[in-house]
Formats: sequence, C-alpha cells, structure tokens
Amino acid sequence: MGAQGGGRTRMTWQQRCVVFLCLLLAPPLAWPVRAADMKELRVCADPDNLPFSNQQLQGFENHIAALVARELGTSISYTWQPQRRGFVRGTLNAERCDLIIGVPTGYDLVLWTKPYYRSTFVVVSRKERGLHIASLDDPGLKQLRIGVHQNSPADIILGNQGMVHNVVGYSIWYDGKERYAGEIVEDVAAGKIDVAIVWGPAVGYFVQQQSAVLAMEPIAVPRPDDGSTVYTISMGVREADEPFKAQVEEVISKKQGEIRQILEKYGVPLVADKGP
Repeated sequence: MGAQGGGRTRMTWQQRCVVFLCLLLAPPLAWPVRAADMKELRVCADPDNLPFSNQQLQGFENHIAALVARELGTSISYTWQPQRRGFVRGTLNAERCDLIIGVPTGYDLVLWTKPYYRSTFVVVSRKERGLHIASLDDPGLKQLRIGVHQNSPADIILGNQGMVHNVVGYSIWYDGKERYAGEIVEDVAAGKIDVAIVWGPAVGYFVQQQSAVLAMEPIAVPRPDDGSTVYTISMGVREADEPFKAQVEEVISKKQGEIRQILEKYGVPLVADKGP
C-alpha cells in the first residue's frame, strides 16, 4: 500500500495515479504519418486485456479501432504487446504501429487527441447489502473489506487515510490463470470482499455479467482534486504525427455517438464534463 523507495524523490499521489493509468512511456522519435499515406491502420494493443482489447478482437477498444479504420478508409492491423513497462517504447515509438486507442488525456510523452470519453472510479458491491458509498471519505469504509488495484488512485487515497489492514490489493498484471481481469469483481460476488473500488472501464464489462447479484455505482462525491477519481481518455500517436492526430480527431468528432454506444455496451460508466 503506497510504499515509497528510500532516498529517492517522492512522486505526488496525483503523479502516481497517472502512472497507474498509462504506464511509463519513452520519449518519441519518428517520422510523421498521415492517414492518406496508410495502407492500413496499425494499432498498438494488449493481446489479452479484456474488456479493453484481445487478439480475438472482443474488447471495446478493438471495436473503436475498427470504427476509426473504417472512417479513414483503410484496413486495420495490430502490433500485440502486453501493456507493461516499456509498452509504448516497444510499439508506438519503435514505429511498429501508429495509434494507441486509450491513453489518459494530457499524458505528455505521447501526442494525445481530444478526449473521446470521461469516466470514473466506481464502487462494486452485492445488491443485497444495500451499500451506497458516495465518497472515498465515507467513514463506513473503515468497517468494510475493500478490494483495490495496487497503486491505483483508490489504493493511494485510502492508504493516505490510514486504511491498510482492511484493504486487499489486486495486481493489474494478469496471467489469465491465477490472475485475471474479472477476479476482483468475482470476489465481491462470492463475498470474499465487501466492495471493490476500481476504475470503471476496467470492471463494467464483468459487473454486467453478474448484474443480478452486483451493483456498480460511481464515486459521486468528488474530492478537492476531481482528477483523483475522474479521468478523460484520448487516443495517442507519436509526437511528430500532428496531421494524423487531426484526422483521428475528425473521426472522434464525427463518430462520437457510435463510440458512446460501444462504451455503453461494455458497461463503461460515462460522466459529464462537470462530474457524475
């Protein structure tokens, strides 16, 4: 829970939140790309990371990538690499692909497009419990066994409030066997933990599969820094690819309604510009 390395400059928890969402990226160096020059749209993606993407093209980012390719009038191909340390360095910045479908808006080591959705952390609980946790400052949380993803904003915020012994950390690195994306949601359904406080886009898909048992509610009361639980998501290209970025943004503007339908189909909680 939030351990800091001795002797090194400490990151603020806001900085750590951004690192959690987008991994560590390497500085870009590449020639510009334009959709008009493309024989295919080359997408950088994780091969086993539902509900975002997989090699069977079952994730919502796969569907959004297909929509972008269709609008650009080109075919699509993928460069697959697990989204861990060095993902962008080994894919986008190595010029093996040209577009990442989901990056936090404002991450300054890629050229990010205008946002195409805004989402929030959520509380997942069993419906029969009737729990309604509106804020990470809710005193009732101290009486609950809480599941979080390690080093996520929820983990950091709860740790700063002294909640350690009642918090269960789950890895964001999945092996498909002992660790898998839906594990934290299944543990709520099974009663192993009381609630999960997690990034909504990562779990809405799995909550839908157990909708008879589980409730998912957004963190409705923001903290002083709204970015602690609410983030906007963009697409990412290389720094040199300004013309390509503009073309992708045209697609985002033109197809915002269809993008929203895809996100809603996968249970992604969407929030307005001023909060849930």
